[in-house]
Amino acid sequence: MSEDIVVRKCERLAEFQACVALQRQVWGEEDLEVEPVTLFVVAANIGGQVLGAFAGGELIGYTLAVVGWRDGRPFLHSHHTGVHASYRDRGVGRRLKLFQREEALSREIRLIEWTFDPLELRNAHFNLDRLGAICRRYLPNFYGVTSSPLHHGLPTDRLVAEWHLDSARVVAAIEDLAVELKDVPATIELPSELEQWKQKSPDQVASVQSRVREEFGKWFARGYAAIGLRQAKTGSAYLLGPWSDF
Repeated sequence: MSEDIVVRKCERLAEFQACVALQRQVWGEEDLEVEPVTLFVVAANIGGQVLGAFAGGELIGYTLAVVGWRDGRPFLHSHHTGVHASYRDRGVGRRLKLFQREEALSREIRLIEWTFDPLELRNAHFNLDRLGAICRRYLPNFYGVTSSPLHHGLPTDRLVAEWHLDSARVVAAIEDLAVELKDVPATIELPSELEQWKQKSPDQVASVQSRVREEFGKWFARGYAAIGLRQAKTGSAYLLGPWSDF
């Protein structure tokens, strides 16, 4: 990076307000679908996280997480991670996630979850390959149809990323020691034209979404997990294996 980026907790009201402003820039949502500043304030004060990446004192990225409880243990649900357009592809998102992991482990929280669109393949690669998360749940139209242009008027189907923070898989991924997966028992393929269709052919995207929803449901019901993303002959492919192996 050409300048120093500082990642730290957000603690002041002005910083929470800056997160809301950046949220509007990233998602382009109308006021009714923007998370209000009060949620950031509450999350920061009840055991969640509001983390910011700052360049020259200006907020250029943030992560918002709320605390959850499952199977007798606390975890964090990472609701938002947004980076200013001029700082994307410069490692800011990864630095935010790694700081998020360190902060959670410092409190003996060993699981962070978040949702992502299975048709957003850059996010899938980042989550599964770069961070070492796995997915075992598929949530059809989880947030309902929104006004965000990023959602293209489609149902907001989501995969749930499970980031088991101190697992061998995650440690290998974040230290760039993960071994490339070649032979896996199952794949789910997506066409190379997908990004073009998002701009011009919503019906074709909807058809892909419907097929992917069915295939993930089938494999997850059999005890498989999504564990990676690779190039395939026709585009890209999710890699799946028995979740007990990971």
